[in-house]
Amino acid sequence: MVTQNDLVTPIVAEIPKPVLTNLNSTGTKVSALSLASIKAKKDLEAQQNQQQKHKEELPSEIFNETDMLLQWNKFAQKMTDAGKRLMATYMQMNDPSLNGTTITLELPNQSTKEEFLSGCHELIGYLRGKLHNHDITIEVVVNETVENKYAFTPQEKFERLKQINPTIELLRKTFDLDV
Repeated sequence: MVTQNDLVTPIVAEIPKPVLTNLNSTGTKVSALSLASIKAKKDLEAQQNQQQKHKEELPSEIFNETDMLLQWNKFAQKMTDAGKRLMATYMQMNDPSLNGTTITLELPNQSTKEEFLSGCHELIGYLRGKLHNHDITIEVVVNETVENKYAFTPQEKFERLKQINPTIELLRKTFDLDV
């Protein structure tokens, strides 16, 4: 005998309703799936492009490395105060160098470079505003040799000590010591 609890109720999927956007000039809502919305989007993009300044209108004042380093360190302190210590640490690992309007920063590995580049948009905006030059770019160079190698196993530790003082091998042989 089939009871009410044994019946399976079918799940009916709802058809998504088109999103209504308020993009047209009359103020009425337009479906996002209509041709009118495409026209409204193009009108909005054209309006935004007119409001943006052309590249030649943006300031490009000359600045020196001292000014850049001063603003760099101020931004690093601002990041520290805001709780973004990782970005501040990356900025303070090495002093950046200036070549024209390109700021070059040396970081120890590729993952550090990727982390820095993911968060440097705010830095670029800050530097462009404070130094009044919108041609500023940041280039990150990876220097793998800066990274320290750590010895974890007893054999690695012994090899490291042997590099520092080669006579330790004589000591090991003399007293027949294990590594």
